[in-house]
Amino acid sequence: MTASPVRAHGPFERWWIYQRERFPVFAHGVLIAAFSSSAVSYSALIRGKHSFPPRSTLFACFLSSFLFFLLLRISDEFKDAEEDARYRPYRPVPRGLITLRQLGVLAIVCGVLQAAVAGWLQPRLLPLLGCVWCWLLLMSREFFISKWLRKRPVHYLLSHMVILPFIDFYLTAWDWAPCGYPPSGLAWLLGISFCNGVVVEVGRKTRSPADEEVGVETYSALWGYRRATMVWLGVTVLTGVLGLTAAYRADFLAPVTMLIAVLLSVMLTCAWRFLAAPVKGRGKLIESAAGIWTLVLYTGIGLIPMAYRSWGGR
Repeated sequence: MTASPVRAHGPFERWWIYQRERFPVFAHGVLIAAFSSSAVSYSALIRGKHSFPPRSTLFACFLSSFLFFLLLRISDEFKDAEEDARYRPYRPVPRGLITLRQLGVLAIVCGVLQAAVAGWLQPRLLPLLGCVWCWLLLMSREFFISKWLRKRPVHYLLSHMVILPFIDFYLTAWDWAPCGYPPSGLAWLLGISFCNGVVVEVGRKTRSPADEEVGVETYSALWGYRRATMVWLGVTVLTGVLGLTAAYRADFLAPVTMLIAVLLSVMLTCAWRFLAAPVKGRGKLIESAAGIWTLVLYTGIGLIPMAYRSWGGR
């Protein structure tokens, strides 16, 4: 008699498998660390600060950001539970490895940790934290217009990407909140967050025709793989323009210009290879390039300039 998936593994092993399949802690951790540290560093840079924020602030930003992205994953598990059970029974929740109840408990723990960190180190951030939670809750309910949104994939995408500027604004507040107001120029970083979210989302949902799955909504299935790739490239270029403007505000334009030029050449090469031969598995090029673009761009406008200033640069 074959044991059920839940009984076949201990509690720790089940969670380890879940994170490996749905939220790889180490891979996500690198990107989130770059995202969070660059956000708070960029805010400090445009306020004229030339030294890293305190370690406690950097850690609080990383932990808060990590928990936000984990909450986003948990929200998706609830939101997509019916479709996953019907079309993707191989995923951890529909196959019984982890239950929605367990994920709900984990979500509560995440929220408590975020509130505890903010309440301990920066209590004035609690209202902003509440605002991010409110948008996240609205997203989890698909703004109570689920049927309308699902018929309009672009509206769905854009409404859900707004959470990233919300998160970024909260993270930068760890730097500027003691002064009482956000610095001028912060909007460029928020624009980058929004557009980068679109780059990543379209990138991970652009596939070769042979990789499309029944019941799995992708932009390549919606628009065709060629048009989806061109949309992806267009938003990438827009993000690059915003990145140059943000770099100008941080007085780091020349290095970031060279960095973006290199990155765009990589993105164009990946897109060309995919379009030239959209064979099975080739769509991973687009997804991987989106991740590299996001990681390097964030570090280039926040973390690297701050390191340069802090460690003796002019």
